[in-house]
Amino acid sequence: MAEMLVPPWLEPLLNTAFFSVCRIHGDAARSECNMYCLDCNKDAFCFYCRSTRHNDHQVIQIRRSSYHDVVRVSEIENVLDISGVQTYVINSARVLFLNERPQPKSGKSVSHICEICGRTLLDPFRFCSLGCKLVGIKTNGNARFSLEGNNVGQLAERSRGEGMSSRRLSSSSSSSSSSSRRGEKALLEGSQQQDTFPPAAATAAPPPPQPSARRRKGIPHRAPFKA
Repeated sequence: MAEMLVPPWLEPLLNTAFFSVCRIHGDAARSECNMYCLDCNKDAFCFYCRSTRHNDHQVIQIRRSSYHDVVRVSEIENVLDISGVQTYVINSARVLFLNERPQPKSGKSVSHICEICGRTLLDPFRFCSLGCKLVGIKTNGNARFSLEGNNVGQLAERSRGEGMSSRRLSSSSSSSSSSSRRGEKALLEGSQQQDTFPPAAATAAPPPPQPSARRRKGIPHRAPFKA
């Protein structure tokens, strides 16, 4: 049952080591192995290997965030059901993590945690990564990666969850510390005050200095000699 819910390339993808130097194009500028072919289902390869060996294949690019592998939602959502997995916005792109990440235990009570590893989540998702969802499928069988049979309601629910994640992530980032908020507010107010100045005053050159009248040198007066 679990094999029917998981594509054959997913587990090899999650177990692949990325960002090593390509053995063929090691001297090239883009020689890091950060791509994976879903058709070949083998090792990672670099940009130049893709153009020569996987030109017509289905390829995804793996990226790094805080030394952990991530993939863009726009690249993976067409081949994999990612519902239930927490997504994040990094560098203006929505991504999700491939595998579980270690997290220090927090004494604070949290509202949402991963069902597998217990990691704190921003929104009411079930899993923190694709790897944890895979474990959940093998353990419980109440989730799936296959896109077959997905209805419109499930896709709409996933879209609402992703929108909530974006809002809460931006809110969490803006409220990380009160001192940073005050600093940002001060910078913002300062920039607004600068913008209120008229452009002419900001760009006008200072008036030239007035020429000073030259004083005529008079006859020097010397003190009389004492007898």
